[in-house]
Amino acid sequence: MKKIFVVDDNSTNLLSAKEALSEQYNVMTISSALIMFDFLENIKPDLILLDIEMPEMNGFDALKKLKADERYSGIPVIFLTSHNDEAVESLGKKMGVVDFIPKPFCKSILLNRLKPHLESDSCI
Repeated sequence: MKKIFVVDDNSTNLLSAKEALSEQYNVMTISSALIMFDFLENIKPDLILLDIEMPEMNGFDALKKLKADERYSGIPVIFLTSHNDEAVESLGKKMGVVDFIPKPFCKSILLNRLKPHLESDSCI
């Protein structure tokens, strides 16, 4: 079963994502990017859903750190965001995000957006 990290400082979003994905995927919910890096030392997910706005380390800083480390640079990252901002999306794409999912999200949209990234040959 494919492993997905859901990283968001909002417990409601974590619960919603876990409920939406746990039938088809092994889902780990993580409340901050800093904690995510602790988990990455022992667990390598097939995909990371990463909130942009978080305290301590935001999604862009976390993405930069992921892409700079060859152990994690190949993991597809999808940003979760409540912003519909062209500049944010453009920067995310330049930095290596594979997709954006707007918040709040619904189960069907979440599953449909993840599927191509988990079925492609580029997944780890």
